[in-house]
Amino acid sequence: MAKVSPKKKSNTGFLAVIGIILIAGGAGIWTSMTKKPVSIEAAPGAPLPEAQGYLRGNPDAPITIAEFADFECPGCGQFATLQGPDIKSRIIDAGLANFRFYDFPLTSIHPNTISAHMAAACASDQGKFWEMHDLIFAGQYDWNGQATSNPRKFMDSYAQQLGLDMKAFGECFDTQKHLPRIQANAKMGTERGVGSTPTLMINNRIYAGGLTADQIKKIVDSLVAAAPAAAPAAAPAADK
Repeated sequence: MAKVSPKKKSNTGFLAVIGIILIAGGAGIWTSMTKKPVSIEAAPGAPLPEAQGYLRGNPDAPITIAEFADFECPGCGQFATLQGPDIKSRIIDAGLANFRFYDFPLTSIHPNTISAHMAAACASDQGKFWEMHDLIFAGQYDWNGQATSNPRKFMDSYAQQLGLDMKAFGECFDTQKHLPRIQANAKMGTERGVGSTPTLMINNRIYAGGLTADQIKKIVDSLVAAAPAAAPAAAPAADK
């Protein structure tokens, strides 16, 4: 914690130096201090859309794995980069379950996270959510709050890499088009008891702190085994 210096008597020379410093750099400092952070809390009484997340896999899969995540959360980054590919190949692509990502930005401790969530939502408009998701997590240590105060330039770079329509992406981002969607996802997480990230929910059971791909596969296999057998298809009617 920064220490507070003892109060000193003012003097003209000291104030003159301070004045010069403020003239030279005050504009940037003032902008930084007065820029209001984006809140994920909806205004009282403001209607929100239904939380829907972002789907990967077959929407009709028998099991749903939901993740409530913060793009600036290191644990979420590790889960996405280390466990994500295995989950996709062994579980999602195999048709055992689908996967939904829900925004749960922890803006109080991650100052740049909302920019990442906005970028991912805007990329979703152009069918590139999961590609943007992967780039954001792969570059987390370049754009996070400890590395930069300007995460937007990284988000624009990722959008260019994906070949997005930059005019549409920029308008979506600048107008905060998908803030209500982000707020709705976060609200649903809070209502379901999510308090940290990453948190997984598999068929409505909460697993805080994330799981390995092997652990998820074991849970999914057990749910599949416990599911009632599908009724046999009816025999085709005989021709008359």
